[in-house]
Amino acid sequence: MTGYMGKILNVDLTSGTISETDTDAAVMRQYLGGCGLGAKLLFDLTSRETDPLGPENPLIFATGPLTGTALYNSDRFDLVTKSPLTGIFAEASAGGFWAGRFKKCGYDALVITGASPSPVYLTITDDHAEIKDAADLWGKETFETDRILREREGSHARACVIGPAGENLVNIACIITDGRHGRALGRCGVGAVMGSKRLKAVVANGTKRVSVADPETIKAINKRMTVLIKEGMGGMKDAGTGGGLEASEELGNLPIRNWGQGSWKEGAVKTTGMTMTRERLTNTYSCGHCIISCGRVVEAKGGPYDGEEVAGPEYETLGLMGTNLMNDDLDAVIKANELCNRYGLDTISAGGVIGFAMEAAELELITEEDFAGVPVEWGNNETIVGLLGQIARREGLGALIGQGVRKAASELGPMAMEIAAEIKGLEPPAHDGRAKFTAAIGMATSARGACHLSGFAHDFEEGAVLEDLGSPALTDRFTPVGKAENVFRMQNLMGVMDSAITCKFPLFGGLTVNPLIAAINAATGWDMDREEFFRTGERIFTIKRLYNNRLGITRKDDTLPSRMLKKVRGGGTSHLPPLEEMLAEYYEYRGWDGFGRPAPAKVAELGLKHYAALAAESWQRGSGTE
Repeated sequence: MTGYMGKILNVDLTSGTISETDTDAAVMRQYLGGCGLGAKLLFDLTSRETDPLGPENPLIFATGPLTGTALYNSDRFDLVTKSPLTGIFAEASAGGFWAGRFKKCGYDALVITGASPSPVYLTITDDHAEIKDAADLWGKETFETDRILREREGSHARACVIGPAGENLVNIACIITDGRHGRALGRCGVGAVMGSKRLKAVVANGTKRVSVADPETIKAINKRMTVLIKEGMGGMKDAGTGGGLEASEELGNLPIRNWGQGSWKEGAVKTTGMTMTRERLTNTYSCGHCIISCGRVVEAKGGPYDGEEVAGPEYETLGLMGTNLMNDDLDAVIKANELCNRYGLDTISAGGVIGFAMEAAELELITEEDFAGVPVEWGNNETIVGLLGQIARREGLGALIGQGVRKAASELGPMAMEIAAEIKGLEPPAHDGRAKFTAAIGMATSARGACHLSGFAHDFEEGAVLEDLGSPALTDRFTPVGKAENVFRMQNLMGVMDSAITCKFPLFGGLTVNPLIAAINAATGWDMDREEFFRTGERIFTIKRLYNNRLGITRKDDTLPSRMLKKVRGGGTSHLPPLEEMLAEYYEYRGWDGFGRPAPAKVAELGLKHYAALAAESWQRGSGTE
């Protein structure tokens, strides 16, 4: 099995047992690895009743056939579990260097179940794993934990670490890898699942070689990518993902004042990635085998936020911690990003819940007393910093909003539900369904909730064109024409990319459908063609849907926040997405029935009858979601 290591590592923290199982070649051909393999394993290992914070909920770390190879931008992994934030399918993806180190230990995936009676961390080296005491690490922030573990386990070791937020089982807690140059498994509260197992870190330090069937083809693909990335992705290299913040504001895509305001050009200009590059950038960094280097090393200068060099905020963080909170102080956004990384908090959800809290206070749904000494004011730096600490510690108002917007709003009443920005319980990234209609369908139908990356179609709407995707260019972002087909195809493509696994940015540098097929075949020795490629992506997307169907997710859940459906935003858009019209067409492409369930013919075509039967059984017994 070239492209694979041939083993899956299984760790039961309750009993302390460690075992290995062989990687099933047939399963890998169907699901590849990454989120595809993770979705299948999660379905096999959980039931409708599984408690996300219970010992039976697995944490599944999975690589793919491209991970650890020489292919550029492929040093990535996915984590799959059941979300404590949403109660449904959860996945998070990260780059950095952990994935390659882990795969070179000799494993394709890691499945962690159970819960340790005391804090522990897991070390994995070549064909070996060990559970170690972490009592002295419990309570430490992620940067300090990462530093200590590298001293103990070797300078080349890489760790996935939780901070205080994960230890305190905060629903929006994340997992950080690579310390100060943090890459985050950010979404869905995966850090709380890790904390519930009293698992402080997973350290990998492998040295094995990942063999591929055709290294010359991978070299040729890399050579082509080098030229195209140099020609077409200079902006990403120069300004990082935040370079497009001003353009996003002009389109009406950037979150402003808890998604309630149409435009704020001045705030976008002050906090854009270009301003950060000019005024605060000290260096850049990259993930393994990356030639883009979008990571920013920045330093907040002067004032209360003067400090050490840290990883700079990405586009999503600049949007959610900046304009969404009416915060135009770049140093404050940098500090907020640093604190989230230290505490182990998802910056997207954290910005979302703080924006919700600020508007709730404005509507007198929350009082000044609830803020426990933190100022109640849009754009106030003390408010942002103070609430992040409360969330991580589950103190004061943080105990309420740290549950996530949906649960907090349900406690505050009907008016709070009107201002709650969430989809299936997950706070939206910095993309507005009113600005690009592919984003509306993509986020509404994503398996994990509000997610722009499971479809990633928005950047190819009135923008770049994937000529080998098989659907026409989208020249008008405000028409439903072509949107359902494009999202359908892009979601299937993303399913493959998140399972193979590779970064999505090289789509702009030549790693599109046909080169990606060639890369997978070069790694594995397969003869995958376009039909199998897209069918694999469709199978991966569909098994996630069946998992959610099992938990009661239906068409009623494929929606957008109230504001994106009912309130004309202004600024760069005066349109509302015709979601129901686009959704009906999308369901036809997917082969789903009117309730949002994959129909029998589609289930049979994709080889998912067993999982459809499990979903149907739960459907008949009633929903398992809250």
